Amino acid sequence: MSDNLLEIRELTVEYHTDEAVVHAVNGVNLTVKRGETIGLVGETGAGKTTIARSILRILQTPPAKFCGGEILYNGQNIMALSEREMRKIRGNKIAMIFQDPMTALNPIEKVGFQIAEAIKLHNKITKPEAERRACDMLETVGIPMERYNEYPHQFSGGMKQRVVIAMALACNPELLLADEPTTALDVTIQAQVLEMMQSLREKFGASVVMITHDLGVVADSCDSVAVIYAGEIAEYGSAEHIFDYPAHPYTIGLFNSLPKLDSTERRLKPIKGLMPDPMNLPRGCKFRDRCQNAGDKCAERTPDVVEVSPGHLVKCVLAGRGDA
Repeated sequence: MSDNLLEIRELTVEYHTDEAVVHAVNGVNLTVKRGETIGLVGETGAGKTTIARSILRILQTPPAKFCGGEILYNGQNIMALSEREMRKIRGNKIAMIFQDPMTALNPIEKVGFQIAEAIKLHNKITKPEAERRACDMLETVGIPMERYNEYPHQFSGGMKQRVVIAMALACNPELLLADEPTTALDVTIQAQVLEMMQSLREKFGASVVMITHDLGVVADSCDSVAVIYAGEIAEYGSAEHIFDYPAHPYTIGLFNSLPKLDSTERRLKPIKGLMPDPMNLPRGCKFRDRCQNAGDKCAERTPDVVEVSPGHLVKCVLAGRGDA
């Protein structure tokens, strides 16, 4: 059996509207190993959620359109599967924790029923057995089973997120897609949820794709990191490489934008400008208009991916020269 649970090859996704075509994901290549947690980092609109929803094939089509590439799960191209075959994978083999727990839960159904429904759908078991497993999952995420018959509005934001995590893990998936699972939570609850996700990941042995713009979450949770910019992977490597030896100007800019406790500087160094319009992406390097090191070569062609050290990949014409 291969060590690679998921392989994304040259994934390209567009959104077709009446006004223009939105180039959301542009030739992304990514590998997730068994038991690994990989972080997808980048600004809002970079294409992180589109990549995750493409893995589950839950993008609304139209306007979304898969324009090329493959997504291999256990060596099988899920882009070629029928919708009936995908239903056997969603929630069972691959599950997703959505960004907003309030919209991820059905407000008119009891939380226990929503967990039990997913369990019964993917397992040939009786209704009482599914309910018992749902109670066990609530207890696993720190919610008393006595709250099985309560509705989402009776839970706090952090508790609703725990319910969503219980739903995602109810069938012991091999791959968990976590789309900014702590964004709507305060710092204390965020730490509790991350600690719980880490312990559950170890318990169930799942691989995790963690989508976030919080580098602190990445440092605490991830083994490897992919920095996403304008629908492309600008830099990829182990968390240690990305944090200690960032090589792409965008990655360096992200770290410079963070406050440092050991620094005497009183002002942050934000990245100038905004991400390019995905309906009208520039030629060459997508980051060149915001890069202080950009030159003529950056506008001439799309940069090649350069391996600056074993497993550390950078998409920049200056990569490996020491001046990126």
